[in-house]
Amino acid sequence: MITCYLRYIIEPSRLKEFETYGKMWIPLVEKFGGQHHGYFLPSEGANNVALALFSFPSLSAYESYRQQSQGDPECQAAFKYAEETRCIVSYERSFFRPVFD
Repeated sequence: MITCYLRYIIEPSRLKEFETYGKMWIPLVEKFGGQHHGYFLPSEGANNVALALFSFPSLSAYESYRQQSQGDPECQAAFKYAEETRCIVSYERSFFRPVFD
């Protein structure tokens, strides 16, 4: 299993738009075989940092999702929404593997 950690720098005045964007992506990740763990919006502390976590069975399954999302109309609509609303300033993506007892 591989978990993708996304750290977003968002436009604080467009928090509602970012939340809408996140709600668009949760079912899309699941549509392509991933498990979404949610978006985490600012509460206390920095008002411009948001997170998202989702997992795929393997890195190759994640890469397949990324490739398929490029041609999917719903995914393209989500990308376009973020671009039009300018709710995302930047983001970084990291991958982790869980350790269980």
